Amino acid sequence: MLVLFETPAGYAIFKLLDEGKLQKAENLYQEFETPESAHKILKLKHFEKFNDTTDALAAATATVEGKMSKSLKKVLKKIVSKDLNEKLAVADAKLGNSIKEKLNLNCCYSSAIQELMRGIRSQMNNLLTGLPESDISSMALGLAHSLSRYKLKFSPDKVDTMIVQAISLLDDLDKELNNYVMRCREWYGWHFPEFGKIVTDNLVYAKTVKKIGIRSNVQSVDLSDTLPEEIEEEVKAAAEISMGTEISDEDIENILYLCDQIIEISDYRAQLYDYLKNRMTAIAPNLTILVGELVGARLIAHAGSLVNLAKHPSSTVQILGAEKALFRALKTKHDTPKYGLIYHASLVGQSTAKNKGKVSRMLAAKASLAARVDALGEDSSVELGMETRAKVESRVRALEEGHLKKLSGTGKSVAKAEKYEMKGEVKGYNPATDSTLPTSSKKRKHEETVDTEETNGQPEGETEEKKVKKEKKKKKERATDEEESTPKSCEKKKKKLKKEKDD
Repeated sequence: MLVLFETPAGYAIFKLLDEGKLQKAENLYQEFETPESAHKILKLKHFEKFNDTTDALAAATATVEGKMSKSLKKVLKKIVSKDLNEKLAVADAKLGNSIKEKLNLNCCYSSAIQELMRGIRSQMNNLLTGLPESDISSMALGLAHSLSRYKLKFSPDKVDTMIVQAISLLDDLDKELNNYVMRCREWYGWHFPEFGKIVTDNLVYAKTVKKIGIRSNVQSVDLSDTLPEEIEEEVKAAAEISMGTEISDEDIENILYLCDQIIEISDYRAQLYDYLKNRMTAIAPNLTILVGELVGARLIAHAGSLVNLAKHPSSTVQILGAEKALFRALKTKHDTPKYGLIYHASLVGQSTAKNKGKVSRMLAAKASLAARVDALGEDSSVELGMETRAKVESRVRALEEGHLKKLSGTGKSVAKAEKYEMKGEVKGYNPATDSTLPTSSKKRKHEETVDTEETNGQPEGETEEKKVKKEKKKKKERATDEEESTPKSCEKKKKKLKKEKDD
């Protein structure tokens, strides 16, 4: 069995003298305790030295990626092709697969081979003859430096570390500016309290305070460069009737120095924002078009990198930045949040309150696609970002207007409202059921129901005859009722009259 071993100086191919040692991988380290025992197991067959550092760098990068370099291919064709029956032990399974595909060589990889490689590495200086230890260490150091430098220079335009640092610094500057401005307003407010209510802009406030200084200098100072004429007249009028306290020259010097710091930090913040905008358009142009520079940079910073953001699904992108609210909602069994950092995007902010959840979901789906194109795509075109933003804007417009659109397809055809509405029969009020007649007896009701059941399904002639019969029956019933209602005295009188007639 042949063993392929990569070193900073070149490729080494060893001949394994006793293959039975691999079966006892647990005790294999004992065979490499001394150089003499190591020479009994392995024998150097060939060593291919690298020509220069670039050759070593190309071989190292190919090995890391699991590919076969040109120098390794030449060595294997020369040496291993002569012994086609023997197996080749490699330290990486991917490298073994690539060698097997291109050169049809039997490559093996196992845990025992890993123990063998560890033993060779411990006795590398003794097994490789002709290379002093100092040369190997210097080659290893030079190769490590060049390899790390190569990884950094692999794609300088795609380095998103600058974006993460820039957006973090921008947030820190905003916090510091707010603290400085608040302190300046409170400090100068003791001397001129009315001025803080007239001028609301922080940068303009600091510039005008630097020009004015003490309140009594307002009448002699020209403020036309920083303030409009109307506000300038209002400031001068307020200075005459101000109720602020008097301060010393030393106090005003410290206030003016604080104003200088505010102006400098504001200028640097504007410069940093321009730098961040340029970096975002270069690294993630499609994401920038969809959600803007600041929101896109915060999403990248929160995910760690652009590649990590591209790996996230759209549902994660939607709530990125609202992790605390999400886990609190899951713990308390309440509604989960609908948006995180993406809430600050212009498309979500322009929509109404009831549609913010839908818009953030649509925007997160498109933003995840844009991040994948920016991170993994070869072309740096912005066609996808423009198309997706136009689709999201049209969808938002349809939601605001209340029109129903199809979710799939181009979204131009209007959906039918019948699909989403329940159909049911509505029964109205029947006024024929109202009746002012008195209720009849139970017998009549029963007879009427029986007659109606019999008349159903019969011709019109038969029904008329039955109506006549019904009227006769009603007359007889009335007569019987009248007879029953007469008192018993009347009956006795009739009987007497009959007897007299008989006599």
